[in-house]
Amino acid sequence: MSGGVYGGDEVGALVIDVGAHTIRAGYAGEDCPKYDIPTHLGVFGAEDIKSDEMETDQHTEDKNPKGPDNRKFYIDTNMMTVPREGVEIQTPIKDGMIEDWDLFEKFIDFIYKKEFKSDSSLHPLLMSEASWNVRAKREKLTEVMFETYNVPAFFVCKNAVLTAFANGRSNGLVIDSGATQTSAVPVHDGYVLQQAIVKSPLAGDFITAQCRQLLEQHNIEVVPPYMIATKEAVKEGASPVYTKKANLPPVTKSFQRYMANEVIRDFQKSVLQVCDGVYDEGILNSIPLVSYEFPNGYNNSYGLERFRICEGLFDPSNVKGIEGSTAMGVTQVVTTSVGMTDIDIRAGLFNSVIVTGGNTLLSGFVERLNRELLSKTPPSMRLKLISNGNSTFEKRCNSWIGGSILGSLGSFQQMWISRKEYDEQGKGCVERKCP
Repeated sequence: MSGGVYGGDEVGALVIDVGAHTIRAGYAGEDCPKYDIPTHLGVFGAEDIKSDEMETDQHTEDKNPKGPDNRKFYIDTNMMTVPREGVEIQTPIKDGMIEDWDLFEKFIDFIYKKEFKSDSSLHPLLMSEASWNVRAKREKLTEVMFETYNVPAFFVCKNAVLTAFANGRSNGLVIDSGATQTSAVPVHDGYVLQQAIVKSPLAGDFITAQCRQLLEQHNIEVVPPYMIATKEAVKEGASPVYTKKANLPPVTKSFQRYMANEVIRDFQKSVLQVCDGVYDEGILNSIPLVSYEFPNGYNNSYGLERFRICEGLFDPSNVKGIEGSTAMGVTQVVTTSVGMTDIDIRAGLFNSVIVTGGNTLLSGFVERLNRELLSKTPPSMRLKLISNGNSTFEKRCNSWIGGSILGSLGSFQQMWISRKEYDEQGKGCVERKCP
């Protein structure tokens, strides 16, 4: 089924792609998701919230009917980033999988009620999942969607398969370098080869930690914008002159760290670059500097540092603090994964290496990966890297786009887990219907 009929119009399927950094949601068949919200949310757990406050502020939070604490939840960038006393920043996702189901349901509630403004029982739902998701979590997700949200039909698909579909492939090696990890997932005939999945923690959060360490070494204070009332122009490298806002509430450590990390992530996007050739500090020192101004007015130019930080993604031996670690660089993740597959399909994998994830937006990332893989690809095999050029959106939302394509195909409509099938077979049917 492609959807119900509501008000004389066909109601299409919804596609929700859950990532470690953001959740993307939209209608199947469309070019891009309608909503892209952070996977983090603010949680206020005080027990003494007045009932009238809960009622007057209902547009910003949800009440928790299960417990006596009346927790408040602040979801989406505009609500979450307002400084409030006692609000902790949390996420329901760990290692790419759903860990806290109560928090996860708050996101689904928000998406249906505040974003789509539609009843969940009207739309079939297609969701992405981590390629290494375990059976118990898949069954739990199916149970939640049918029992709590009463969806008419449901399907869950591995994000590597969706990424391959988005690039017109049923075979390929999907390299996903996101917030929490870099992974290589082989896809063959639309199925993930579980035994050959390789993951490394060297990803976006690792780069953020390296940037924070660099700024601390240079005594650069990271001040989030919410704290700044005014600032003055200063010479490059000079101490910033700014005024903090008065009467700011005492925020939690998790809130302060999240807001500071957002500043550092902007620094990453604006300044960092991957060396696309051999990492030679002598050559890189001659490359023009890049200037960056922090929210508090401090500005400086960066040269070699912006290459050195990214080098850790490809060559962990250059990074301080992780000596002796088993973490693998991106190229090693790829070659290790291919080496764990059947020799007959390796040529096909090397011929369709699909690059996706937020870190691949770093300038020079794809060129560096291509150069290193060329030196490691057997002469008898042809290497082809598939990357969506400089499209920020497509690299970040590949798996959502794949879900949009899949959910709108006529040949897919008999593959949904229907309400009737769930009632007859229970949550275990997800293993049979959604490989």
